[in-house]
Amino acid sequence: MHKPKVVSKNVLIPFILVTSLFALWGFANAVTDPMVQAFKKVLELSNSQAAWVQMAFYGGYFCMALPAAMFMRKYSYKVGILIGLGLYAIGALMFYPAAVMEQFWFFCFGLYVLTFGLAFLETAANPYALVMGPKETATQRLNLAQAFNPLGLIAGLFVAQQFVLKNLKSDDITDFSALDEASKILIKTSDLLVIRNPYVILGLAILGVFVLFLISKMPQSKEEGDMPNITETFSVLFKNKEYKLGVLAQVLYVGAQIMCWTYIYQYAEAINMDSVTAGYYQMAAFILFTIGRAVGTYLLRFISSGKLLMYFAVLAMVFVCATILIKGVIGLYSLVGVSFCMSLMFPTIYGIALKGLTEEQSKVGSAGLVMAIVGGALMPKLQGEIIDIGGNGVADVNILSVPEVNISFALPLLCFAYIAWYGKKVFSNYENYIDN
Repeated sequence: MHKPKVVSKNVLIPFILVTSLFALWGFANAVTDPMVQAFKKVLELSNSQAAWVQMAFYGGYFCMALPAAMFMRKYSYKVGILIGLGLYAIGALMFYPAAVMEQFWFFCFGLYVLTFGLAFLETAANPYALVMGPKETATQRLNLAQAFNPLGLIAGLFVAQQFVLKNLKSDDITDFSALDEASKILIKTSDLLVIRNPYVILGLAILGVFVLFLISKMPQSKEEGDMPNITETFSVLFKNKEYKLGVLAQVLYVGAQIMCWTYIYQYAEAINMDSVTAGYYQMAAFILFTIGRAVGTYLLRFISSGKLLMYFAVLAMVFVCATILIKGVIGLYSLVGVSFCMSLMFPTIYGIALKGLTEEQSKVGSAGLVMAIVGGALMPKLQGEIIDIGGNGVADVNILSVPEVNISFALPLLCFAYIAWYGKKVFSNYENYIDN
């Protein structure tokens, strides 16, 4: 039997354009993470104040995903993408006046607007990739598009390290607070310009992508008949157990991903490794993530999405157990290895949760899965509380003969356990359906 193509020639160019969006929001995610530390040093913020960077970032996703879905019920995916690119560019360009005013809240507001745009893009691009071809290859097609997301992550981390963190004057000073006021003002002004520049350049580049989408002809996939009542759509989604469990799986996955990437630095600190060296381990994690996406997309040709999701989640649990129980650089290698396993999870959970839904239901259902990104704000906070059990350090006390930073990875372990269960449930239900 002839297998349908993942992407047909007649939609290849539009598919490539949509795929570029996955790299663009990956770039924004990676370039923003190191800004927490940068703002903390430059503006003399506390840890809780600096955390507003991530709260603004993930808060924008959570607040705008459902309005974006409501908007796209009435209009096309293309219009949703154009709105998303416009908001993305505006938010990035807001870093220019924020640097002039030297106000932290203005930077956070810029990030908030920027992620309004990302919420539009993710709510549109993910289901759009699913419908750009046969239903049989929808999950494989989404994994293919998502494979370009880690390329954006790698580029974003590279820009943050090479063009921001390495050029911050405040980072070269041991005790920034001890400087006189005039010196502080000069350094602060200089460093805020360093932080501003990549966002302004990014904003201008996004405007170019906006024009490209504006002049390109994108395929439409409007359903026949009148648009269903929104209440009916919500009712269908709430009754769909696979979708509801999928949203929870996505919350836990994003939480686990951000925990495993954010706390690489703290894990490295516990084995007396400096942050610059730890950054290379994070880069290695992103590269493994990229390779994992390619491998996972290929394997989906032969293994059902639910079964492969379970396999990858179980392997992630093995790596996390090694991270918890093995002290030293071997434990750090295991933490880096988790990224290979995580690569498959977001698009596969996404495809499974929306499987069998109409386009109308997918647009609204997509919003719930994008809102699930809020797990990236909630779960790392909880892990941080565990690390602080013995004090502000990362290895103040030993629990079960390992530092508290090791034990804190029990949280992502639990997340992966649920994802493995979800994958098993999905393919078990499918096999039962075939048998019947």
